[in-house]
This record gives sequence, structure tokens and C-alpha cells, in this order.
Amino acid sequence: MDRPETVAQLTQLLRDGGYLADRGLSTALFVALSLGRPILIEGEVGVGKTEVAKVLAAVFGRRLIRLQCYEGIDTSQALYEWDYARQMLQIRALSQRELDSDEAVDKLFGPKFLIERPLLEAVRTGDQAVLLIDEVDRADDEFEAFLLEVLADFQITVPEVGTIKAETPPLVVLTSNRTRELHDALKRRCLYHWVGYPSAEREVEIVLAREPGASEALARKVVAAVNRLRSLELTKPPGVAETIDWVRTLDVLGVTELDAGTVDDTLGAVVKEHDDLELVRADLDGIASGG
Repeated sequence: MDRPETVAQLTQLLRDGGYLADRGLSTALFVALSLGRPILIEGEVGVGKTEVAKVLAAVFGRRLIRLQCYEGIDTSQALYEWDYARQMLQIRALSQRELDSDEAVDKLFGPKFLIERPLLEAVRTGDQAVLLIDEVDRADDEFEAFLLEVLADFQITVPEVGTIKAETPPLVVLTSNRTRELHDALKRRCLYHWVGYPSAEREVEIVLAREPGASEALARKVVAAVNRLRSLELTKPPGVAETIDWVRTLDVLGVTELDAGTVDDTLGAVVKEHDDLELVRADLDGIASGG
């Protein structure tokens, strides 16, 4: 569909897609869509940063192209690679005369042997794609500098094929959990928005939007318990994603009330670190009551 005309319209589209965005996030996304600018979304783990890109792709009918960043990722994994197995088959099919000719290189390094990775795929797809560059903070400085160059021009040069440029750039959503500080140059290239933990009332709304069959009373009790968990000195405090998982877990078990025993039995849905589990089990009654 076409770009929404107002922030309110975009907010409603996201809600229809199951994502409850506050006005600040909707405004940042609206501006990014209007100006064709990448948007960098930082925030706590599990607050819905990645989900933004997924829902945008769904409501606008665009292809979601995801580049998952990690320590050690390099340009070939993000741009393109050559299909060496297919090239070897082609070499075996060529005669010696053909191998000795200048055309052999063209036959071995043509577009049909090019394996697209996310960035090249996004450049070729253009504005029919949402490019999600997820957890960019996990990549190293060199890869971040490379991303900055790609985002500036939305073109990629393949020496054997030529320069491929997007006629219209895709919508780009970058996410970061702030495991390291990103460089100012990348931040300047992007619009920026911080996503924190929602208020309790907002989190209940989010849970019920994602799990419409859940009991509102149970959702409120789970949200209160999760907020209690976040007040503890946990290594990895639970995000909204864990809140939703906990409600789903309790629903599967047919649980309608939270007590210390139920909390203890289902902690694996919301707490994912052994040391955190030990800390939480010392406060089961307080967590169950949400106090």
C-alpha cells in the first residue's frame, strides 16, 4: 500500500498489524518513510525493536529482508558470494578452447553465478523491501563503516558484473541493544528512536493485542510480576517478548491465578539465566503478588 498520510494513520496500521506503537515511535517511523531515511531503533532487549520491521513489511506488503549482525560478520556474508560449486560444474562443461578464451571469465562470473546476500537483495528490490539490519551493535567497527557507505548511496559494485544501484531505496530499520556504542557517523545517517519498557497499562494492552484470547486479569498479574522482576538486579531483565511468552505459557497450562508455585514452575518462560533464576526464587511470593 502507499505511504500513510498522517502519523495517526500509521499508528492505526501498526495496531492493525498487532503492534502498539506510541506516538513517538510512530512519528519517527512516519518521518523515515516520508524522507526515505534509515531509522536506528535502540532499546532494551525484548521490547519489540525487531518486530517493528516485521510489522511494517506486513502492513505495507513489502518483502522483509533481514541482515542479522554478529561478531565477525564480513562483507561477503552481507553483500554477495559466488556459487563456486556451480562454477566448477560450468568449468567441466567448457572445452579447453573455451577455457583459453577471454569469454571464459564472463561465462564463469555472470549474474547466474551470483548468490545474493541481504544487502544486494535489498538494493535490487528497492522500495518494495523493508531491510532489517538487526543488532548492528554486535558487528565490529569495520563492518559498521562499510554499512555507512552502503546506506549513503544504496549502490553496490560487483567487479565482474558492474554497479547495481537502487532506483528507490528500501525502508531501512537498524536495531541495537547497545552492547557497544555506535559511531556518530552512522547515527547521523539515520533517524533515531529509543524504545524503553512500556508502562504497566501499555504492556497489558500489548499483551492483549498479541494474545487476544488471554484473560485481562491474568495479563495484569503477569505484567505486575514482570515489573517486579525488572526491579531486581537481574543480568538479563525480561522484555515485553518474555511477558507475552509467560502469558502464553500460563494459558497453555490453563492457569488463571499466579502463586509462588506457579511462578516457580514457569520461570523458564521469562527468566533465561541460571544466576537470575536463583535470585528470583528467593522472592517468589513477592513476584507472585506483584508487590
